Amino acid sequence: MNMIRVLFVSMTIVLTSLPVCHTAFAEALPEVVKKVKPSVVGVGFYAPLATVSHQLKGTGFVVGNGKYVVTNHHVITAFPTEENVKFNQVVFVPEGRKMGIARVKHVYKDEEHDLAILEMAHELPPVSLLSATDVVEDGTGIAMTGFPIGAVLGLYPATHRGIVAAYTPNVISASNSAQLSQAYLDSLRNPFMVYQLDITAYPGNSGSPVYKAATGEVLGVINKVFVKKTKESAITSPSGITYAIPVKHVYALAEKHGITL
Repeated sequence: MNMIRVLFVSMTIVLTSLPVCHTAFAEALPEVVKKVKPSVVGVGFYAPLATVSHQLKGTGFVVGNGKYVVTNHHVITAFPTEENVKFNQVVFVPEGRKMGIARVKHVYKDEEHDLAILEMAHELPPVSLLSATDVVEDGTGIAMTGFPIGAVLGLYPATHRGIVAAYTPNVISASNSAQLSQAYLDSLRNPFMVYQLDITAYPGNSGSPVYKAATGEVLGVINKVFVKKTKESAITSPSGITYAIPVKHVYALAEKHGITL
């Protein structure tokens, strides 16, 4: 199972947070989730002759004319390997314990911002995207919908809620010298802005849409979490600190390849 991209730090940080309990937030969210869920899909690989034929690697969401899916670059590069078996890149369309499969026709990548847009023949209802020029204020109520811990119990999208904690540079300190790669050093010189969220994401949530709880407008794409100790602690002791790529980079990738959003 693919793990959501994780960040390691050298010390344990114990964090507590207050629950979001605004009445308007709570009352509006069920209807908003109902509107967003049909656009949330699984992203992964399929090979009928493989030992495990269906492999869910992350989450995605439908945009544009209904034939494009946004996800993370690291989700589509987690390609399975099995001797003499060819895997096809696919989108899994939720149908409860069953799932429809849509083969991916083209992949458009933005490795720098950890984004990818997948083109499929299947058509689904798209989400509404926030304007590329809008920046969501700290404290705004948000939700995300995706497939935490994969599809163990079937392809049922799960929703978590929280707030935008900060709009901050995409810079996280390295915990040891082994992490000081050239790519890491380059990112320190020219960081881009991301949303830090007070929300808990799990393995499988990579590529999930983050949207305004009041309107359903997607403002970002989940791509990594702050991990206190090890990868395993992302499940057993999640930090509740998650990061999302602003949707303006989705617009830029789409424009580069002539995709209308």
